[in-house]
Amino acid sequence: MKFISWNIDSLNAALTSDSARAKLSREVLRSLQEEDPDVLVLQETKLPMTGPSKKHVQALAEWFPDYNYVWRSSVEPARKGYAGTISFYKKNLNVEATFPSIGAPGNMDFEGRIITLEFEKFFLTQVYTPNAGNGLARLGDRQVWDEKYGDYLEELDKIKPVIATGDFNVAHKEIDLKNPDANHESAGFTDEERLGFTKLLDRGFVDTFRYIYGDVEGAYTWWAQRVKTSKINNSGWRIDYFLVSERIKDFVVESKMIDSGSRQDHTPILLYLDLDQLPKERV
Repeated sequence: MKFISWNIDSLNAALTSDSARAKLSREVLRSLQEEDPDVLVLQETKLPMTGPSKKHVQALAEWFPDYNYVWRSSVEPARKGYAGTISFYKKNLNVEATFPSIGAPGNMDFEGRIITLEFEKFFLTQVYTPNAGNGLARLGDRQVWDEKYGDYLEELDKIKPVIATGDFNVAHKEIDLKNPDANHESAGFTDEERLGFTKLLDRGFVDTFRYIYGDVEGAYTWWAQRVKTSKINNSGWRIDYFLVSERIKDFVVESKMIDSGSRQDHTPILLYLDLDQLPKERV
């Protein structure tokens, strides 16, 4: 099966705007159509609190006619038009969707950050992890989130194998960003966030990109929009991941980035798993 994850930074704009950036987003969406994944998950959708509008629904039917989808938006008391996730899956797939709350601090559980799809043999869960914020104002809450999210994945893993993907908002190792020395106090590369990710992996999960490609350098998933030359110079960060339960790592065939052309910010990531021999029971 083929899975794709992308922090689109406004599905709303991609579907409804004629801005230059929205046009670039649509070019990326066309490339994802060509990939024809079994499952496509998007983060930071920025849809209304009530979900896709009539205009959105019409556009999604045109873009993804072969898919069902489930969505989760940011709702009160969180900010409207903020964060949010959506998961698309081929209509021939038997899927049960859940929208978990993990007991996160503040408004994090209201920001539409997690959708889980249960398949016969595995769970596919996507996450848009909260950023530690300007001045690391949310770092303490982020640390609690990391612990609660780890608990959640561990509970899923007791039932059946897990694929966890999305924008984890952390560069795990120094090779996961271009300029580590200058960013140890930056959101997404603090010691606390990196330790949180290490602890997550230690619960029995594998970073599939590193599993396939080892310590290859210069492989990133995000380039700052505010720095016009960030992508040209490949001054990026790897903060988007596909993780899998340790016991299914040998089913990973490919885990890579998808080229998003000149569009800065996040690029999509792809996972291909050979699940034909995966038993129905826990392996």
